[in-house]
Amino acid sequence: MNTEPTDRPGALHRLGRWCARRSWYVITVWTLLLGAVALANGAWGGSFADSFSLPGTRAQTGADLLGAHGGSGAAGVAAPVVLRSERGPLTDHRAAVATAVADLGRLPEVLSVADPLGTPGAVSSDGTIGMLTVRFAENPAGFDPGYVALVDTAVEPLRVDRVTVELGAPLGQLAAPKSADRASEAIGLAVAVLVLLVGFGSVAAAGLPLLTAVLGLAAGLGGLGLLAARVDFAQAAPTLAAMMGLGVGIDYALFLVTRHRALLHDGGDPAESAGRAVATSGRAVLVAAATVAMALAGLFASGVGFIGSLGAAAGLTVLVAAAASVTLTPALLGLLGGRIDRLRVRTPVAEPVGESDVWHRWAAAVGRRPWTFLVCGLLTLGVLAVPVASMRLGHVDAGAQPTGRTDRRAYDLVSEGFGPGANGPLTVVVQLDSGRMADGARRQELADGLRRDLAATAGVAAVTAPVTGPDGALLIATVTPATGPQDAATARLFHTLQDTVVPGALAHTGAVGYVAGGTAAGLTFTDTLVARLPLIIGVVVAAAFLLLLTVFRSLLVAVKAAVLNLFSIAAAYGVVVAVFQWGWGGPLLGVTEPVPVESYVPMMMFAIAFGLSMDYEVFLLSRIREAWLERRDNRAAVATGLAATARVITCAAMIMASVFLAFLLSTSVVVKMLALGLGVSVVVDATVVRLLLVPATMYLFGRANWWLPAWLDRLLPRFDPEGPAAAPAGGAER
Repeated sequence: MNTEPTDRPGALHRLGRWCARRSWYVITVWTLLLGAVALANGAWGGSFADSFSLPGTRAQTGADLLGAHGGSGAAGVAAPVVLRSERGPLTDHRAAVATAVADLGRLPEVLSVADPLGTPGAVSSDGTIGMLTVRFAENPAGFDPGYVALVDTAVEPLRVDRVTVELGAPLGQLAAPKSADRASEAIGLAVAVLVLLVGFGSVAAAGLPLLTAVLGLAAGLGGLGLLAARVDFAQAAPTLAAMMGLGVGIDYALFLVTRHRALLHDGGDPAESAGRAVATSGRAVLVAAATVAMALAGLFASGVGFIGSLGAAAGLTVLVAAAASVTLTPALLGLLGGRIDRLRVRTPVAEPVGESDVWHRWAAAVGRRPWTFLVCGLLTLGVLAVPVASMRLGHVDAGAQPTGRTDRRAYDLVSEGFGPGANGPLTVVVQLDSGRMADGARRQELADGLRRDLAATAGVAAVTAPVTGPDGALLIATVTPATGPQDAATARLFHTLQDTVVPGALAHTGAVGYVAGGTAAGLTFTDTLVARLPLIIGVVVAAAFLLLLTVFRSLLVAVKAAVLNLFSIAAAYGVVVAVFQWGWGGPLLGVTEPVPVESYVPMMMFAIAFGLSMDYEVFLLSRIREAWLERRDNRAAVATGLAATARVITCAAMIMASVFLAFLLSTSVVVKMLALGLGVSVVVDATVVRLLLVPATMYLFGRANWWLPAWLDRLLPRFDPEGPAAAPAGGAER
C-alpha cells in the first residue's frame, strides 16, 4: 500500500500527476531538447582521446623536462610509422622514404618527422624494417578520423614502391575500425524487448521503458559531446556512458511502469496512478540514481582527472536517465491512459497478490533455512572471487588488439625487427647540475658511467649512449627492455631503474634522474591507482552507507548492504581475472593473448557496480520497509517485499546484464573487460545477493533490522524513498 498521505500529495506526486495530465507538453519539451542538443553537438561537440598527466610524479617531471629542454626531437606526442620492405633492404627505397618523410612533415599538427635511414637504430639488423617517428603537437588519437586519409596520401609513394606501411599507436588508434557500439546497443534493446514482453505481457508496457531510455540516452550522449569540447574525456567515455545510460534508463522507467500498472489495476485514475508511482517508486529512482552518481563522483578521489572524467561521463547519462524517468515516463503513461495493457502477447501480470505465487514460496523457503542459504550464497561468491588473489594490474598494449588493426600489425613488425621491448622504450632523463657539470670531461664521465650501469641491469636489451640536450641542461638515454610493455618483467625493470640504478649512477654528482616515456607514464599511472584504490573504496562505501542509513533509518541494513556489495564485486573481479589475465575463454571474446587487468578497470568497476547494486538494494528495501511500517512483522515484511520486487528486479537485471554483455562486441579490450565485469556483477547481485543473501540475513537479524540508536536517529536528516513516513521508524524500535 502507499504510505503517502492523499490529502497533501508531495512534490513528486504533484510532478508525476502534472506530467501525466500535460503529456503532449512534456513530450514536446523533450523532443525540442533532443533536437537542440543534437544540433549543438554536431556544430560544437568535441572529440574523445586517451590523454592524461600525473602532476608531481617522477615520470611526469621527466616528460616536462624533455618538453622544456629536449628540443624539437622530444616535443609533442610521438607515433611510429613502421615500414617493411617487400623486396630488398629499405635503402633500396630511399627516394620513396624521403618523399614520404617530406609529405608527412607538411601535414597539419606535425612538429617533426625522423627519417629512419638517417636515424641510428631506426632500421632493423637485416635492413628490411624501419621506424619513421612522427611527432604531433597533440595526441593524434583525438584527431578527426579524416586525418588518416591525409596520412595515407603522404605514405602512398612507399606503398607504390612495395613497402608495407603500418601506423603505430597512438596514430594507429585513429585508424582503428569503428567500435560496434551501435550493434551492442541494438542487441541490448532487442533483449530488453523480449524480456519486457515475456515479463509484462503487452507491447505498450514493454515499449514505454525502452522509449524513455533511448530518448534519455540520446540527450545524455549529446550533452557529453558538448562537454567534450571543454573537458578531456577518454576514448572509452561515450561507450561507458552509453552502457550506463541505456541500462539504468530502462531499469528506472521499468520500476515506474510496474508500480503504475499495479495501482491502475486497483482501479485508480491513470494520472493519479502515475503521480503516486512517481511519489513512491520515482522517489526510489532518484535515491538510486543519486547513489550511482555519488559512487561515480567518488572516482575524483583518485586525484587523476582521466579517471574522474570517466566517472563524470557515466554519471551524466545516469542523471539524465533519472530525469527522463520521473518526467517523460509519467507523461507517456498519461498519454496511454488505461491502454497500458494494449496489444497483449500474453496475459498481463502486475505485482503478485496473496501468498501463493512463486516468489512468496521462495521467500518462505529461505525463511525456513536462512543459514543454509546464507552459507551457499557466500560459498558461491567465494569461489568466484578466488582469482582476485592473483590480479595483476597493468596497461593493455597494442599487442593484444585484433590482427586486423594497423596498430597491432605495427606492434608485431617492431617486435620482429627490434624486439618486443622496442614497443615500449624507457627514456632516462638526467637533469644536470650546471655548476658541477660545466666541465665537458666530467659530463662525459657521468654519461659513460650511466650507460654502463643501465646496460648491466637485468632485463635491459639495449641502451643508447646518453646525449646532451640542445641547451646542455639534460642528458638523455633510451633503454630498450627485453620484454614487451605489458609484461610484468618490464614493470620490475622500470621500478629497478627508477628506484635503484639511476639514483645510484648519479650519486654524489648533483644530477637528478627520471625515467620517462609512454611506458613509464603507464606504469606510474598503475602505481598511482593501486595506491589510491583503497581510498576510492572507502569514500564510495562510506557515502553509500550514510545515504542508506539516512533513507532506511537502520544501522544493520546499511552495514549489510555495503558488505554484501563488496562480496559481489569481488566475485566479478575474479571472473575478469580468470578470463583476461588467465586466458580462460579470452580468445572467444577476441582477445588473442592473456593480458593484465587494465589499471583503471577495477576502480571503474567498483564505482559502477557498487552504485548499480545499490539500485536494486534501494528498490527491494523500499518495499520491505513499506511492509514493515504497515504490519511491524519482519518475516512478513521480507516475504512481501521480496515477492513484490523479485520479478521486476530479475527482469531489470536481465536487461542490464544484456546491455553490458552486448558491449563484448567492442573492438577495445578495456571495454570488453568492463562489459564482462559489470555484466557478471549485475547477474551475481540480482541472483545470489538479492535472492539469497539479503533475505537470509534479514530473516536472521529479525527486528534488529530496524534498530537505530536514538541519538543517531536525531542526528540524521529525514528522507524516505517512498514518501513521508506513516509511522515512527529507526530509533522507535529498540
